[in-house]
Amino acid sequence: MKNILVLFTLFLTACSSTGVIPMDDGIYMIAKRSAQVGFGPPDGVKADVYIEANQFCDKKNKKVKTVKLDMTNSGFAKPGNVSLEFKCE
Repeated sequence: MKNILVLFTLFLTACSSTGVIPMDDGIYMIAKRSAQVGFGPPDGVKADVYIEANQFCDKKNKKVKTVKLDMTNSGFAKPGNVSLEFKCE
């Protein structure tokens, strides 16, 4: 039972997002780690951060403009990561 709880907790933290973080000059950032097992790009997480950014900008009646997108592929014992810096215009 403890093993299941530990695995569930790891899964939840592996998928967590930072949420929208204000930076400077109207730039915001969202970072999220992939729970993907195996090798490859974290495309699902990329979609998730863009959905979150669009929801944030929609509240301001604006659209997302990407400033910078960093993606790290998952690998052996290494989760993929996505970091998006954006503006609402």
